Amino acid sequence: MAAWLRRSALALCMAIALVAAAGPGVARAAGWSTIEPGVSSLEDVRGRFGAPSRESQRKVEGYDTTEWVYEGARAPSGIVRMTVEFGLLTPQGYKANAVRALRLEPKPLIFGRNTIVDGWGVPERMAEQGGRDVFLYESGLIVTFDKDGVSAANMVFMVPQKLAPGGAAPAAPRPPAAAPAPATPVPPASSPRR
Repeated sequence: MAAWLRRSALALCMAIALVAAAGPGVARAAGWSTIEPGVSSLEDVRGRFGAPSRESQRKVEGYDTTEWVYEGARAPSGIVRMTVEFGLLTPQGYKANAVRALRLEPKPLIFGRNTIVDGWGVPERMAEQGGRDVFLYESGLIVTFDKDGVSAANMVFMVPQKLAPGGAAPAAPRPPAAAPAPATPVPPASSPRR
């Protein structure tokens, strides 16, 4: 028994040493409900949440992009509205079906401060914008709290962002100012979304 315990302890120490020797990996984006900007695709979103409530296409900086909005009965549980933006310029070229950003508008008290810190850790920076507290994460998450500072009012997930030291807090990304094409209503799906 003692020999088995020594071999197990040695194997565990070797595994820890290998992980430590590997060093930090490529920064991963913060994600939510299996959707990760820069990694997940339009097909992943459709597979997880089904068809959106509405869809629109627009051109952003010369590229065709798509936006899906889930609201009402199509929104995930606890969420008022979820918006997914597709179309990401990568070092390998433009990927029209890649998730660029995921924006959540949660119901009150769904994502409180402690829940945010428990789920995504302590933010690299805290700021204030428009009288509201904002948590900024280099993993790409920006959380804007309600006026009381208790619940997340808006959560934006995007690819990792390096925060400049001591600089002003970046604004949460907004949809481009270009005039959007008319929204295309999507007929209700007959299969469950989860």
